[in-house]
Amino acid sequence: MSGAPARPEPGPPRAPRRRRRPAEELPARTGATKHPGFWKMLTVAVCMALLSCLQAQELQGHVTIILLGATGDLAKKYLWQGLFNLYLDESVKGYRFSFNGGALTPTKQGQEHVAKVLESLSCPKDVAPDRCAELKDQFQRLSQYRCVKTSEDYLALSKDIEAQVQHSGVREIGRIFYFSVPPFAYVDIARNINSSCRPGQDTWLRVVLEKPFGHDLLSAQQLATQLGSFFREEEMYRVDHYLGKQVVAQILPFRDQNHRALDGLWNRHHVERVEIVMKETVDVAGRISFYDRYGVIRDILQNHLTEVLTLVAMELPHNISSVESVLQRKLQAFQALRGLQKGSAVLGQYQAYSEQVHRELQKPDSFRSLTPTFAGVLVHMDNLRWEGVPFILMSGKALDERVSYIRVLFKNRAYCSQNEKHWLEGQSHCLPQQIIFNIGYGELGSPAVLVSRTLFRPSLPAESWKEVASRPGLRLFGRPMSDFYAYSPVREQDAYTVLISRIFHHQKDSFVTTQNLLASWAFWSPLLESLANEVPRLYPGGAENGQLLDFEFRDTQLSFSQQPLEQLVPGPGSTPKPSDFQALGAKYRDSPLISAWPEELVAKLASDIEATAVRAVQRSGKFHLALSGGSSPVALFQELATGHYGFPWAHTHLWLADERCVPLWDPESNFQGLQAHLLQHIRVPYYNIHPMPVHLHQRLCAEEDQGTQIYAEEISALVANSSFDLVLLGMGTDGHTASLFPQSPSGLDGEQLVVLTKSPSRPHNRMSFSLPLINRARRVAVLVMGRMKREITTLVSRVGHDPQKWPISGVQPSSGQLVWYMDYEAFLG
Repeated sequence: MSGAPARPEPGPPRAPRRRRRPAEELPARTGATKHPGFWKMLTVAVCMALLSCLQAQELQGHVTIILLGATGDLAKKYLWQGLFNLYLDESVKGYRFSFNGGALTPTKQGQEHVAKVLESLSCPKDVAPDRCAELKDQFQRLSQYRCVKTSEDYLALSKDIEAQVQHSGVREIGRIFYFSVPPFAYVDIARNINSSCRPGQDTWLRVVLEKPFGHDLLSAQQLATQLGSFFREEEMYRVDHYLGKQVVAQILPFRDQNHRALDGLWNRHHVERVEIVMKETVDVAGRISFYDRYGVIRDILQNHLTEVLTLVAMELPHNISSVESVLQRKLQAFQALRGLQKGSAVLGQYQAYSEQVHRELQKPDSFRSLTPTFAGVLVHMDNLRWEGVPFILMSGKALDERVSYIRVLFKNRAYCSQNEKHWLEGQSHCLPQQIIFNIGYGELGSPAVLVSRTLFRPSLPAESWKEVASRPGLRLFGRPMSDFYAYSPVREQDAYTVLISRIFHHQKDSFVTTQNLLASWAFWSPLLESLANEVPRLYPGGAENGQLLDFEFRDTQLSFSQQPLEQLVPGPGSTPKPSDFQALGAKYRDSPLISAWPEELVAKLASDIEATAVRAVQRSGKFHLALSGGSSPVALFQELATGHYGFPWAHTHLWLADERCVPLWDPESNFQGLQAHLLQHIRVPYYNIHPMPVHLHQRLCAEEDQGTQIYAEEISALVANSSFDLVLLGMGTDGHTASLFPQSPSGLDGEQLVVLTKSPSRPHNRMSFSLPLINRARRVAVLVMGRMKREITTLVSRVGHDPQKWPISGVQPSSGQLVWYMDYEAFLG
C-alpha cells in the first residue's frame, strides 16, 4: 500500500536492552541463577495452577444430596456406592458435595449401619489402594446420618444443609432428594420437603422416586396428582433401573449409529418377532408381603420390559440427544400399543409360593394366592412399522437360568441347496439372522450386543465398547458365538451409578415421565383386571420345569403348549372338555337351533358363514354380510380372521347392522370393534367396507344430516333388492336386537330401511337396520352366548310376535331362513 512503511523481514529475536542496576540492587548469587530454565519451569507451573483454579472456580458449586431410606437394602447394595462413584467423577471437576442419609432408624443405630456401608465401598480398578482409602475417607467425612420422622426433623435437616453449604464456602447450586422408601410414604415426605427443605430460587431441586408407581391406572393417577401438587414435572425423576443398564442405554444409540443398515430392516416386512425376556432363578421368599400384592406383571412387565419395548419399537427422532424428542417418541410408542385381552397372557406360579405365603403372611391353609410368579404376554403395535409383528414379553421367578435379553429375530427368505454341514460358518444366508441385546447374565455372563454376521458389521462407540472374541463351545440360541459380531462395554458400570450420574446431569430421557407412566398403566390395567381371578399354572421351579411353561401364539392369543400332566389322561369323574360334545340340533321359536359349548358354537357359526359366502359368490359374484355390534361377535370375528383362509374376502361386502353414535375411532364404536378384531387381519378391498354414516359435518346422528337415508340409498344401490345374503344379530337381556329396543317405535315397521333409535344405556343415540330390512335377508343368524342370557332366552321362547315388547320376536325373514346359535349356558343355564 502506498504511504505504508515497508514491513521488515523477520529476523532472529534480539535481546531486550536492560537498565543496569546498582550493585546494591543485585541479588545474591544462588543455585537458581545458574539455571535460568528453573524459572521458566516455575512460571509455567504457576500459570497452569492458576488456570486450573480459574477453571475449577468457573465450574464449582455445592450440591447437597439427601438419601431417604439410607439404611435400607437398596441403599446398602447400590445407592451409597452410586453416590460415591458420583463423588469420584464430579469432585475433580470442582463440585463440592455433602451427603445426608435419613431414615426411620434411630440416629445412633443408623450411624453405625451407614458407617459399615461406607467402609465397604469400592473404587474403580485403576485406582491405587492408598488413593482409594484417601477418597473413601473424604467421602465418609462428607456423609452423615440422621433420623427423620417428623416435620421438625425436616426443619432441622434444612438448617444443617444451610450450615454445610456455608462451611463449604461456595454457593449451593443444586439439591437432590432420593426417595428409597415405600410409595405410601411419598406424599408425607414430599409435603415436608416442600414446606421445609426446598432450596432457594437460584438452586435446582431434583426428587428421585423408586417404583412401584401405583398398583393400577387409578392409583398411579392419584399418586401423580399428589406429587404434582408439591413438585414440578421437571423436578421429578422416576427411576426404572433397567434404563440405567448399559445395554438398554445403548439401544437408541445403536439404532441411530447403524441406521443405514437398519432403516430397511427394522420393520414388519423383515422382523419375524421380538422377544424381551427377564428370567430369574431365585424365588421371592422374604419379599412375600410386597410381592403378593403386585405379582410378576406389575413388578417386571409393566415397567422394565415395557420401557425396553418402547426403545426397540419407537420411531427414532432426528436427534437422539434431544430429551424432549426422545420422550415424545416414547409416548407415541405407548399410544400405538394394541389393547390386551385375557387371552394375550399365560400365567404361572412356582409350587413353593403357596407355602411361603402361608408362612410369611400367616394365612390359613385353605388360602390360595392367585398371584403369578411367571407371565408370558403377547403384544402388538398398531402402526405401519410393526403391524403384525409379535412382541413377546416374558419374566418369571424360580426358572432354569438367570438371564435378561432382547432378541430381534429377522425373517429369512433364503434357501440353501447344500446340506447344512457344508454351510460356511457364520456366512451362510440360511443361518438365523438376529440382533441380541444381552442385558446381563446368561451364558455370556456379561452385557453384550451381538449381530449376526450375515446381517452387517455394527458400529459402536470405540471409546466405550470393544469387540470381543468368540468363545469356543459357547452357543447362543442354538448357534455358536462365532456366528455373531459381539461387543461388550470397555468398563462395566452398575445401573444405579449410571442413573445417579444422569440425575446429576439432568438427563431426563433415562427416567419415566408422568405421561409415559400413565400411558403404561392404561395399557396394562385392563389385562390385570381381566386376570384377577385367573388360576396360574403351577410349576416345580428350576430345571424341573421342563416344557411346562412353553407357550405358543396364534394371532393375538397365547396358550401353553403342553397341558398340565394331570389333564393329559382324564380319569373317572374328570370334567368333560368342550371337544367331548357335539353341537346339538333342535328347534327354537320354530326355527333351527344349534347349541354347543362356546368354542364349538363359534367354530360352527364361522363355518356356516363361510359356506354361505362361497355359495353367494358362486351365484352372484359377491357376498353381502351385515354384522351387529356388542361383545358376543368378538370371538366369531377372531375365528374368521385366523381359521378360515378359504373365505372369499375379496368378494365380500361388510356392512353394519347397527352403530353407536360416536366417532368411528371411538373404542365404543361397533366399527372400531370390527376393525380391531377382524378387518385388520384380513384382506377386504377398502371400497367393500361400509361403515354407518353416524358422523357427518362434525355432528353425530343429526337428523338434518340424513345419515339414515344415505346408508339406505347405498344399500339399495349395491345390494340386490336390499336383500342381504346374511345378517348376523345378537339378543340383549331385554330382548333387543341390533339397536332396536323395547318400547321404541322406531324401525319396527314401515318403509324405512335404516333408522335412528334411542338406547336405555349410554351412548343413548344409535343407528340401526329396521326390522323390515332385516327380514328381507336370505339368511339371518342370531348368536346368543353366556349364562346372563338364560332368562331372556327362556322368556322369548314363550312369547309370540310382539316386537314392541321384544324386538327380537319380530325377526321373521319373509323368504329367507332364521337360524339360532346358542351356547349351553344361554340355552340350558
